[in-house]
Amino acid sequence: MRREHLEHVLRAASQIAGDPDVLVIGSQSVLGAIPEERLPPAATASIEVDVAFFDDPDDRKADQVDGAIGELSAFHETFGYYAQGVSVSTAVLPAGWRDRLVRVETVEVPDAIRQRLRNWISSQLRSRTPPDPAG
Repeated sequence: MRREHLEHVLRAASQIAGDPDVLVIGSQSVLGAIPEERLPPAATASIEVDVAFFDDPDDRKADQVDGAIGELSAFHETFGYYAQGVSVSTAVLPAGWRDRLVRVETVEVPDAIRQRLRNWISSQLRSRTPPDPAG
C-alpha cells in the first residue's frame, strides 16, 4: 500500500463514520510516520488498513467502515485495498501510546467530490445484497 492509498482510506473512513479522528492500528501505521521510499517492500505489501475511532464505545463506526469499504466491498474491488474496522481495544498498545501518535493530514476533498463519494457509498450500500454462499 502506498501513502496515497492510506490517505484515501482515511478520508473515506472519516466520511463514512462522520468522525475526523481515525486511528490506524497495525502494520500500515508505519506509512504515517516514514516515507514509503525509505521502507522495505514488505512494509508496503499489505492491502488492508486496520482503522479504529477513539469515540466508538459500541464499535458502530468500525462496523460502518467495515461494511462500506471493507474486504470484498465494491471499494475493495474498485481500488484493490480496503479498511478493516476494528476497536481500539483490539490492539495491545504500550503505556503512553497516545502521546506518540503521528498525525496524518490528508488533502481536503472538494465538496463536489465529497458529495459524489457520499452518493457512491450510499448507492453501494443500498444495492448491496448478501453474498451467495454457493459462490
